[in-house]
Amino acid sequence: MVSVSPEIKLLKRIHRPLSLLNYMKKIHVIIIILLVVISDQLLKYYVKTNFYLNTSSPVIGNWFQLYFVENPGMAYGWKFGGNWGKLALTIFRMGAVVFGVFYMGRIIRQRYHNGFIFCAALIFAGALGNLIDSCFYGLIFNKGMVFSPIINDYMGYDGLSTLSSKGYGKFLHGNVVDMLYFPVLRGHFPAWLPIWGGEDFEFFRPIFNLADAAISGGVITILVFQRKFFNHKKEEVKDNLNNIEEMPVVDSQLL
Repeated sequence: MVSVSPEIKLLKRIHRPLSLLNYMKKIHVIIIILLVVISDQLLKYYVKTNFYLNTSSPVIGNWFQLYFVENPGMAYGWKFGGNWGKLALTIFRMGAVVFGVFYMGRIIRQRYHNGFIFCAALIFAGALGNLIDSCFYGLIFNKGMVFSPIINDYMGYDGLSTLSSKGYGKFLHGNVVDMLYFPVLRGHFPAWLPIWGGEDFEFFRPIFNLADAAISGGVITILVFQRKFFNHKKEEVKDNLNNIEEMPVVDSQLL
């Protein structure tokens, strides 16, 4: 009968709770991602089917509005080169989401700081939310902005959009729905100011969605707390190495 050393038994006892901890973290991450994606998609569907394009409705005064726009490009309304540029962006988003699946699993297994895992989950959820728009909205909605080579830009549409088997575009050519608008400050630049003198001033001008907010919130939080997030990981790795060095040598003949 092969005997097992006390050290091996100790390692097995440690491994079980760590595996359970990693499993619970995965469940929490999945819940966070689902909450962000479902909330994002529900709000987009509501705005897409109840608002006319480029119209708004106040939520809190004039400084918080739901303002329906369609974004064929990147976050916060940035565009990128017509249909081919849009296709490239969608493929890039798809690659980022696939990479994110493996990366999330890796940082959970390696026991990164919980705050960093939470931020990474927000970024992943935001990327997934906008990817859904880009991949499928052109197929499932009957109206949407389409690119016109004549004017070399995207054309709007009239009326309300509805779900339909005859979409306005092809797979990977859907537009992202944006609606969150916070024009907190409005005014005019003074006439003497170079470049912008006399022009209208508005903060915050970009219109975005919950997915964009999740991405931005995750990135900004990582930048602000990076010392805490990554020093935690370095200290944990150092402690693990010290524990390994202090562990008694196990005789291979006992295994």
